[in-house]
Amino acid sequence: MATDTNIFLLLTAAAVAFVHTLAGPDHYLPFNAMARAFQWSRGKMVAVTLLCGVGHVLGSVGLALIGIAAGAAIGSLQAIQSVRGQIAAWALLSFGLVYLAWGLRRASRHRPHAHIHVHADGVVHSHIHQHEGEHLHPHPSSDRAAARAGAWMMFTVFLLGPCEPLIPLLIIPAAQDQWPQVLLVTAVFAVVTLATMAAAVLLCDLGVRRIRPAGLERYSHALAGAMVTLCAVGILALGL
Repeated sequence: MATDTNIFLLLTAAAVAFVHTLAGPDHYLPFNAMARAFQWSRGKMVAVTLLCGVGHVLGSVGLALIGIAAGAAIGSLQAIQSVRGQIAAWALLSFGLVYLAWGLRRASRHRPHAHIHVHADGVVHSHIHQHEGEHLHPHPSSDRAAARAGAWMMFTVFLLGPCEPLIPLLIIPAAQDQWPQVLLVTAVFAVVTLATMAAAVLLCDLGVRRIRPAGLERYSHALAGAMVTLCAVGILALGL
């Protein structure tokens, strides 16, 4: 009987992790948008995604273990998780809005404009260009700093972000002093969550990299900021 219960808990942990991850577009879409904007390789995109996923799982596991040690009830822990979730959602919204504003400002600086040239023989002509490509004076260090700041901001948000379904799955075996089962449930939930996040960003990336809308490349950061903002709004409004 105990074996059947343990197997059921592990299968439930795997199913909850899979559904919880796919149902929340904030678990993968912002990483796709940021990877496109900062021109990350697939490897770096997956690495940042997994880093945030580890923070996402460890934050909730840590809270659950503290609650177990303190003897807190499931309801109390879920209430704390709910508050953490609201903080994470508002932090994500703030980050998205700031990123969107920065992206729009960056795009406006690179908008196409005309230059008029008057030659010595009296010929006048003009050409339109934008300060990109050979005309752009890139600042790779500032771009790398912005990319790092964005990645660590996402990590912080995911560290605060809740995994409410994980709490009862840990408390049930802990209440019976089945600590090996607690570790197994944690491991299964973590592995499935990380694997699903990685698979989701890779699948989305296959489509994103094929989309090259003419004239919109300079809006890539603004679009990424808009994507993060929409994910935050979805969490706050719909509880995604």
